[in-house]
Amino acid sequence: NPCGLTSADNIYDAFMTAYNVDPLSAFGCVICLNRNCDVATATEISQHFVEAVICPDYEEGAAEIMEAKKNIRLLRTGSPICPSAKHREFKMKKVQGGMLVQTDEDVPIDPKNLKVVTNRAPTETEVAALLFAWKLAKHVTSNAVVYVREERAVGIGAGQMSRVDSAKIASMKANEPTKGCVMASDAFFPFRDGVDEAAAAGVTAIIQPGGSIRDQEVIDAANEHGMAMVFTGCRVFRH
Repeated sequence: NPCGLTSADNIYDAFMTAYNVDPLSAFGCVICLNRNCDVATATEISQHFVEAVICPDYEEGAAEIMEAKKNIRLLRTGSPICPSAKHREFKMKKVQGGMLVQTDEDVPIDPKNLKVVTNRAPTETEVAALLFAWKLAKHVTSNAVVYVREERAVGIGAGQMSRVDSAKIASMKANEPTKGCVMASDAFFPFRDGVDEAAAAGVTAIIQPGGSIRDQEVIDAANEHGMAMVFTGCRVFRH
């Protein structure tokens, strides 16, 4: 599971923000950069216990700085990390006695196709944050609930048997106040409790697939709290 994720104008700022989402969990982490690692970022990474770094390439001197650390693994992809449609064609899972191969239903979300189900529609700023939160949620083990501010993770709740517990953990793991954040859930809310938990954390907008027999109960809860909620119509379960 990721313990931090962000998007920024440069790779150094992106790393610093992502690392500080949950520095405790980041101890012994793997760092993935979607652009070349520069000297400033390499210098900062070398101050922490990191198992591995993967990125397209390393600028002159960057790899040498990190290689001074014992047992760190440096990996190159050779090109910007941006999966093509071809690479997303299949998902594979090992099972006892064989392998499960299935088509990948991971379809990018078009903002125009989001279904607003609450009295209040999300603002443009909230929509941008919701789309980023959705990208994060699909890479977190189900049940996944994440809190996001702008284009950076604030709290990540992963792998719980109940969705409301994931919401509680996301709030607990936040390294800053969650008031004003948005929330993403990788599957529908079976009850309103997850929305009530989000409201207690100060969440203003939620993105989720929808499709529960209690959708109206969940929508009513969002309206009671003055939240905006949008449905994607598809889930991003990750087991």
